[in-house]
Amino acid sequence: MTITVLVVDDHAVVRQGVRAFLEAQPDFSVVGEAENGEQALKLVEEHTPDVVLMDLLMPGVGGVEATRRLRRISPRTQVVILTSYHEDEHIFPALKAGALSYILKSIAPEELAQAVRRAAQGGATLHPRVATRVVEEMRGENAGGSSRFQELSDRELDVLRLIASGLSNADIAGRLGLSEKTVKGHVSNILGKLYLTDRTQAAVYAWQHGFVRRD
Repeated sequence: MTITVLVVDDHAVVRQGVRAFLEAQPDFSVVGEAENGEQALKLVEEHTPDVVLMDLLMPGVGGVEATRRLRRISPRTQVVILTSYHEDEHIFPALKAGALSYILKSIAPEELAQAVRRAAQGGATLHPRVATRVVEEMRGENAGGSSRFQELSDRELDVLRLIASGLSNADIAGRLGLSEKTVKGHVSNILGKLYLTDRTQAAVYAWQHGFVRRD
């Protein structure tokens, strides 16, 4: 069986290198390359690949958002995150968005091929460092629900309260006397520190953990 793959990375040299390696294998067919999430989503709609190798940090639509949208467009397509980043603020949003596997670019070529083959069969591959963090999180050995709020700055807490109240970035900017760009940066930091993927999840999380209450 031939496994169809889409390679998504904003660096052409990475895309071309991965493509050349995969196409040298007898069981892979690379159906396309994309340099950002928007291009990736169009190609997924066109080709419905078995596996997408997804970078995280890209201009425009990044890997997390692209993964979330991709899983809605093509539920059968499995996403393998291929990145240089192994911090919590990257790992957990990507997995919550629907990525099956999370591997680092330091992976050996044959291990990459095996990860793609495994993903095509519905099997996950996690870099050992990533797997350790996932296990720790499940055990509650790191920041638990409420204590994660301690990672937020005072200004980020203010922004989170207003997100939970249903305010838009523009409304929050006006309320706090900040630029909308600054608020957007705070929202991004909040999502990373709480391992969430969008502001709706942030609002729900704040209510669920008693950070805000209905008076």
